[in-house]
Amino acid sequence: MEQSAQPRRRSVLKTALATTAVAAGAPLTGLLTAPSARAALPPRGLTSRYTMTAFTYTGGATMHVYEAPDGTAFRPIASPAYAPPSGLLRDPSIMRHSDSRYYVTYTTAWTGNRIGLASSADRLTWTHLGDITLPTAGIGNSWAPEWFLDTDGRVHIVVSLHYTASTDAGTFQPHVITATNTALTAWTEPVPLAGIPTDYIDTFVVRIGGTYHAVLKSTRDMSTDFATAPALTGPWTVWNTGNFVDLDGEGPCLVPLDNGGWRLYFEQYRAHRFWCTDSYDTFRTWSTPMELSGISGTVKHLTVLKERVPGGTTLPAAPHRLRAVNAPDRLWAPGASSVLDLATGGGIALTAVPGLADRSGYSLRVADGRYVRHYGYRLRLDADNGTTVFARDATFTPRPGSAAGSVSLESFSHPGRYVRHREHQLWLDFHRTGDLYEADRSFLLV
Repeated sequence: MEQSAQPRRRSVLKTALATTAVAAGAPLTGLLTAPSARAALPPRGLTSRYTMTAFTYTGGATMHVYEAPDGTAFRPIASPAYAPPSGLLRDPSIMRHSDSRYYVTYTTAWTGNRIGLASSADRLTWTHLGDITLPTAGIGNSWAPEWFLDTDGRVHIVVSLHYTASTDAGTFQPHVITATNTALTAWTEPVPLAGIPTDYIDTFVVRIGGTYHAVLKSTRDMSTDFATAPALTGPWTVWNTGNFVDLDGEGPCLVPLDNGGWRLYFEQYRAHRFWCTDSYDTFRTWSTPMELSGISGTVKHLTVLKERVPGGTTLPAAPHRLRAVNAPDRLWAPGASSVLDLATGGGIALTAVPGLADRSGYSLRVADGRYVRHYGYRLRLDADNGTTVFARDATFTPRPGSAAGSVSLESFSHPGRYVRHREHQLWLDFHRTGDLYEADRSFLLV
């Protein structure tokens, strides 16, 4: 939760204190449990869908809804989607409830003890349900509410609270409120997450097995930190600190990926940019952050919901060749040292078989038994060496291409990276917006 004029949190709060005395698809339980040791692509006939809710730099009173098949290539589906009858709408957090409806909670004002609530059947049209009043005395600010659905079915909201008795404008602390009925019309009083010190805000919680994990923003060090606890209310231990200080990450959000990893989204507040990074060791280490082209510079403080819905792209079992949509005289063909290029001529026949890392994906095999895999983001043909790394690097998820009948191939091991051609060579490149990239990553099966 930040003001659009870019003052730091402390100066914002000091000023504030001075002026105050689902369409088809089921809820995804994978948000609450550990990623499988094996991959977890949806079975054929289903596909993952990532729904993002955010507000923008151009205003703090409307919510916008975006969608992506891969957690990367977000496009607007309702922009704007919702504005409350009065007040602000900032930091919208989305979840899907047991009644199959979608709900958002959000920051309603710079000061006060209320957070907002709205609902939708289709993510496009929203109904204002009213505000949740936090009854604890002395609350001066209620910012950045985030849903957390526990494995026992209970519905919680984690919200950052600042009390008027505090003289330090940075002393926010995460608290949790819990719904006491399924209609979400009655809530407990806020309970602090014990063990998390003050000076933390924007707290997002997931559960992996029997351990609760939180990612949260330090207002003191401007870092993204991580904490764990045996129970939602604690005791929490902050254990991984000092991350992404150079990017001044705001509004962190965690989402499980199809390949068993987790993706972290966050806003680089001062630069108006948005990033994502992936972890495969329970938040100990992270990939190099990649900018989310298309929404970076537009959205602020988002939350992403992952579901499985009917759909998906399939590849035929018979051998085919792949022709570039925007270079129709060139097909995939072996080059020097077993790399794959685009070349004129007959190309090489590829047979789509169940993915080596996940049978719901695909691996591409040639007649001599070698597979298409990436190495250093370059595509090549190699024999299966039986390793997990090879299996993951040789598995792809097909997506619709930019032209009718064309396909794009997303890397299983590096979600958001697609096979594309540049200078007639085949590479894995991270998604970016623009007609050239979309065409470069689209191929026709011939």
